[in-house]
Amino acid sequence: MIRFAAHESVRAPRAAAQAPTLLAAAQPGEAPRMLILSDQARRFLALYRAFPTEFMGCMIGEVRGRAIVVDRIAPADVDPSESTVSWVVPRQTCEGAGWSGTVGMIHSHPTAERCWYFFPGTQVPSADGQSFRAASYPVDAIMCGDRVVWINRAMQQQDLPLTLPRSPG
Repeated sequence: MIRFAAHESVRAPRAAAQAPTLLAAAQPGEAPRMLILSDQARRFLALYRAFPTEFMGCMIGEVRGRAIVVDRIAPADVDPSESTVSWVVPRQTCEGAGWSGTVGMIHSHPTAERCWYFFPGTQVPSADGQSFRAASYPVDAIMCGDRVVWINRAMQQQDLPLTLPRSPG
């Protein structure tokens, strides 16, 4: 679960002049249908997969048609004391931390449990779903064991394997 410090909202909407491409892509009818992670992004997630507390990262990339291409994941500005096994609190936005080109946030669920944006069998948003609704980014993601669960502005949740299948040989 993501919790936000009362003094600053990490998910506050940005002005259209700051990120017109991202805001245009955030319309539900044009919501991204595919999340593509670069090798660097996959390595970053693999490195943090065994981390005992939640981590948070800024997915840096671009919107390409109906796809979000994540070139890299940069660490969010988080005090170690604000990251536990069940929640993480960033100090500021990705842009405030100096990361431009952010297409979404990603955080982990170290126990690989409760990796959903809606409670199972309902359309009731979880805390992660509520956080995403308040965000301005086109996508949000949760690293859950060996997979990434992500959501788009049409509130469609999808799974993406973290590790690519190996070819025989």
